[in-house]
Amino acid sequence: MATHEAACSCGQLRLIADGDPIRVSICHCLECQRRTGSVFGVQARFDAEQLRTEGRSSEYVRISDDGEERVFSFCPECGGTVFFKFPTMPKMIAVPVGVFADPDFPVPIRSIYETRQHPWVQLPDGIEHEA
Repeated sequence: MATHEAACSCGQLRLIADGDPIRVSICHCLECQRRTGSVFGVQARFDAEQLRTEGRSSEYVRISDDGEERVFSFCPECGGTVFFKFPTMPKMIAVPVGVFADPDFPVPIRSIYETRQHPWVQLPDGIEHEA
């Protein structure tokens, strides 16, 4: 079974994932663009039982483009988001793929909010599309 390790920028908040994610997706929504400082976010969804964390975290709650809450857990030292939760799906936790710092991490299989996708962004062949 694969083990994936994630951490914030300073390493104080860490996450260990036992096994591969349920799904890896690209999100082009405006909130993910703001959150990441990039033109899209890439997140891996895991069953909560696959994950364990080490270190202290603070939380920030925001409303998604769909009007649902997202609870972001970030390092109180460096501010790096390491995971986020969906109150409507308590057994699911999403982890921004970049915090794994692993170029061999599983590739995205789904792209969402493509109506907000920057026109110069090219997606992998075979990816599922959702407007």
